[in-house]
Amino acid sequence: MATPAEQSQPTTPPSRVSARVGGISESATLAVDSKAKALRAAGRPVIGFGAGEPDFPTPAPIVEAAAAACSDPRNHRYSPAAGLPELREAIAKKTLRDSGVTVEPSRVLVTNGGKQAVYQAFATLLDPGDEVLLPAPYWTTYPEAITLAGAAPVVVPTDDSTGFLASVEQLEAARTPRTKVLLFNSPSNPTGAVYPPEQVKAIGEWALRHGIWVVTDEIYEHLVYGEARHSSILAEVPELAETCVVLNGVAKTYAMTGWRVGWMIGPQDVIKAATNLQSHLSSNVANVSQRAALEAVSGPLDAVAEMRAAFDRRRRTIVRMLSEIPGVTCPEPQGAFYAYPSVRELLGKEIRGVRPRTSTELAELVLDQAEVAVVPGEAFGTPGYFRLSYALGDEDLAEGVGRMAELLREAR
Repeated sequence: MATPAEQSQPTTPPSRVSARVGGISESATLAVDSKAKALRAAGRPVIGFGAGEPDFPTPAPIVEAAAAACSDPRNHRYSPAAGLPELREAIAKKTLRDSGVTVEPSRVLVTNGGKQAVYQAFATLLDPGDEVLLPAPYWTTYPEAITLAGAAPVVVPTDDSTGFLASVEQLEAARTPRTKVLLFNSPSNPTGAVYPPEQVKAIGEWALRHGIWVVTDEIYEHLVYGEARHSSILAEVPELAETCVVLNGVAKTYAMTGWRVGWMIGPQDVIKAATNLQSHLSSNVANVSQRAALEAVSGPLDAVAEMRAAFDRRRRTIVRMLSEIPGVTCPEPQGAFYAYPSVRELLGKEIRGVRPRTSTELAELVLDQAEVAVVPGEAFGTPGYFRLSYALGDEDLAEGVGRMAELLREAR
């Protein structure tokens, strides 16, 4: 029986949300994009560099394939949880064509976008206590998916002095007996860094030597510029086939972010387990979207080449304009569609009566005073930087960077 003193003690009400889900942070990139859209809806002329989303419409043949699929009764019913057999086969053929990697269709799982593939890969591979080597800067979703699986992200920091590329020596220094997975992303979000083939091979051989799984996100594989070339880690080190999961999707390559089709490629047992998970989580991906993806991955890459040429032009423009701002250093990205300039020299300086101490505070000032939305480096594990997507129209790009430049030149 409780004593009177114990009875008088205040009690803490139980949380209404589980600690597991309550610990998840909001996607910083989507939050910035949402805020920019809300401000525009309120009448403010905000230009958003936040979302990693091509501004092009989905190519017409893909849309036409989806429209035709709507009238086909086959697509009005459940389909296999792992994906339409013809789409899995087409993804296997596309992987050979684009990456030089031979995979069986049975090793392909079609997911609701690349983000679901990320979550399912980590949920399938990781147990509590496992560690994942996570080179930073990293995409905002990676650490959340790792943590949700009960594992721990071990950040391996990189910076602009090395082109944001992690070395084998850095990875080895971070390795512990609990290291199970290396997250590898090239071309990179948020930096646009592209690992050269010899470094990809060295990292793959290191992972193989130590029995470390590689989860490689290759969704920007077709968006490389100049002399840079995308090199799949499985193509460089085929012996990784039984300890590697490849993540990809149609969103970036074919301007299909809203269609929500991604995929995992991996060992038979991993794909079977992930399929079991998906069968309870979401079942099959929407059949109309799968039919659209089938047309995308089976068709020519002409539209992709046109989009890449536009991105390349914008890439050169944004690097030039950012580099002209005193206190801003902008490495030239080799892939994806992001610039990742350092704004460290501006922190602590006075700009219109404010002294921002962090890149988050500086981003807030830029949004308030210049009406330009950017994502601060804190979201990617590297404070002191901005991420700007150049997947927006040429006029908006020039206007937005111009406004930001005008504001930042006032720094004293």
